[in-house]
Amino acid sequence: MLSPIAWRTPPRKYGPWELVTSLITEGLVKKGIDVTLFATADSVTGGKLHAVVPRPYEEDRSLDAKVCECLHISELFERAESFDLIHNNFDFLPLTYSKLTKTPVLTTIHGFSSPKILPVYKKYNDTNFYVSISNANRSPELNYIDTVYHGINMENFTYQKTPEDYLLFLGRIHHDKGASEAIQIARKAGKKLIMAGIIQDESYFKEQVEPFIDGTQVKFVGAVGPEMRDELLGKALGFIHSINFNEPFGLSVVEANACGTPVVAFNKGSMPEIISDGENGFLVNDVSSAADAISNLKTISRQRCRAIVEERFSQDKMVEKYLAVYRQIIGKND
Repeated sequence: MLSPIAWRTPPRKYGPWELVTSLITEGLVKKGIDVTLFATADSVTGGKLHAVVPRPYEEDRSLDAKVCECLHISELFERAESFDLIHNNFDFLPLTYSKLTKTPVLTTIHGFSSPKILPVYKKYNDTNFYVSISNANRSPELNYIDTVYHGINMENFTYQKTPEDYLLFLGRIHHDKGASEAIQIARKAGKKLIMAGIIQDESYFKEQVEPFIDGTQVKFVGAVGPEMRDELLGKALGFIHSINFNEPFGLSVVEANACGTPVVAFNKGSMPEIISDGENGFLVNDVSSAADAISNLKTISRQRCRAIVEERFSQDKMVEKYLAVYRQIIGKND
């Protein structure tokens, strides 16, 4: 199992790719699968941990990211013959090593950071196996063995039957995630907004977010760990997901639902695959329609929100899907 090394696996706070890699790994280990996790040395796993990079390079800026990545990826592929299958969660770079081994390589495409990376995926299209994390995030130029939705550990998210009277924005403070729009929605709806997440774009934060933070109607709490994340999600009246890009999946949306919290999401990317309008949230097109939807949040069954995650987006569901993909790949290689 090849994890990214920007953050620890699992992450202390932020690190969605590392989080999913950890959930897959630990789910497989629980089912008795022999898994070696290639991640940072401070990572935590019930499987076998193999590491050459001491710490996440986003947490220790003295580390050179490119050097760490080269050492990390090559470490796995130099041992490739020891494994039945390599599951790559590291994006496109490991594909360039894949023809150097007979061990099959499965790559979960967590998203396309830019169209410029597509030529690498295309080059290895016929010799690798690709999984998409949503149907919306598929490229018509690639072949996919399956779509496997992300799953979460339900034990980490507490169902809250009775919420408090605030809205929550949880995500990167960046234009893509629509932090500014979330503020506009809350102000238009006349609701308190709590914002949590890492500041990924400092100028965007200073110009479009910080001027509205008053500690009363708009409160910013920064990056949060698992316990506070669970508390914020569960006590929220609603979760605002005002994205400005075609998001490949949206883990925070599922996490909110797991706590019983309905989601108001801009109808982009994978959102129609996660949100059933009127059932576990509302799909909207702009700030005005989002603000209107806030007044209807109490019509959504919080219990049903939780049930949908249990049915479709649990860790067990994800792991079972991946096991089926593994068997299919190994069967092709026999």
